[in-house]
Amino acid sequence: MGQRANAADRHVGARIRERRVMMGLSQQQLARMIGVTYQQAHKYERGLNRISAGRLFEIAQVLNVAVSWFFEGLADESEPSEISPRQRMCLELARNFALIDNEKHQEALSQMARALAAQSLAENPERELAVEPEERH
Repeated sequence: MGQRANAADRHVGARIRERRVMMGLSQQQLARMIGVTYQQAHKYERGLNRISAGRLFEIAQVLNVAVSWFFEGLADESEPSEISPRQRMCLELARNFALIDNEKHQEALSQMARALAAQSLAENPERELAVEPEERH
C-alpha cells in the first residue's frame, strides 16, 4: 500500500506541475496563490509531501480544474515516467502562449497553428488528430 500511495502522490504532483506550467505560472506564484512556501509547493509537485483533501481542492480552484483532473491516468500508470521531449515542447508552447498578453498576437499564433495542422493533415490524410479542436463559443 505504501508504494501505491507514493505513486499516487507523485502522479498528483506531476499533474499539478503540468497544469501550473500550462497556465504559465511559476512555482513561486502557485505557492503564493495557495498560501504555502515555495519549498512546500516544490515538495507537492515532486510527490514528496502528501496533499490534504482541502489543499488539493484549493489547488484545483487556483488552477481552474476539477479535483478529479489530478487523478486522470493514475489507474493506467504503474510507474510514473519522465515527460517526453514532445510533451515538454507542448508544455513550453502552452506556457509561452499564456505569457503573450496581446490577444491579437495569441489569435494570430493560434490561426497559424491551425493552418500548419491543416496543411500536415492534407499532406498525410491517414494521420488522425490526437485531440479534437474545441468548438468556437
